[in-house]
Amino acid sequence: MTDPPVEHPVVLFDGVCNLCSGSVRFLVEHDSAATLRFAPLQSETAQDLLDAVGRHDYGFDTIVLVEGEECYTKSDAALRIARHLGRPWSLLWAFRYVPRPFRDAVYDAVASSRYAVFGRKDRCMVPTPETRDRFLEMDAMADAERD
Repeated sequence: MTDPPVEHPVVLFDGVCNLCSGSVRFLVEHDSAATLRFAPLQSETAQDLLDAVGRHDYGFDTIVLVEGEECYTKSDAALRIARHLGRPWSLLWAFRYVPRPFRDAVYDAVASSRYAVFGRKDRCMVPTPETRDRFLEMDAMADAERD
């Protein structure tokens, strides 16, 4: 089992979802300090991280942020991720004061239609050579690329 990386927060995303993959590309571009790391939820690395923070048998229905020993999902994850970006995106952190049920309802509405609206891929996204070191599950991605 993999220990959660303490030095970097890890974003776990649905690797076959076009919206999720596009969001990861956006995060890579706007995380100028290169703080965030990434792994598809379909990977062994993601499952090991989720197990390490006590989230067993987790599905692919939401983005997940693992920071040290803590795990955040849905709007909590999205807002915490935004904090790691430069302005203006980091200002989204102020939405944490909106009650979580309202934030999560908006998140769930988008998530429930993401495949229908944005489509899905046959395999997980493969990062560019320039961003490859920010992705934790390179062996599985390389295997998917060769198939």
